[in-house]
Amino acid sequence: MYDIEPVFYQHVVKLIRSIPEGKVATYGQIAEYAGNPRAARQVSYILHSSSEKENLPWQRVINSKGRISMKRGRGYELQKTLLEDEGIVFDEEDGIDLKRFLWQPYSGSR
Repeated sequence: MYDIEPVFYQHVVKLIRSIPEGKVATYGQIAEYAGNPRAARQVSYILHSSSEKENLPWQRVINSKGRISMKRGRGYELQKTLLEDEGIVFDEEDGIDLKRFLWQPYSGSR
């Protein structure tokens, strides 16, 4: 378990809630915008432990390679389906084009 500072936690939750439908963010991106660029694993922990409680759009957070981090059979298919339902397109190798779908909260690309 991680010792997560309340302010960081609140920033992460706010950022994840802000990811618009049809866009994705990376764990590292959320960590950086929340004030700790080295805390991608803490972002993952917050998603895992608080998505339901905080009503987070957890499916919109992926890894820096543009891929779903979960292994197949452990929610992978659900996350992919939810993203596809939002208009996210996967390539033949199940990757997401980050140039097209990455959320840029401070550049007006909502």
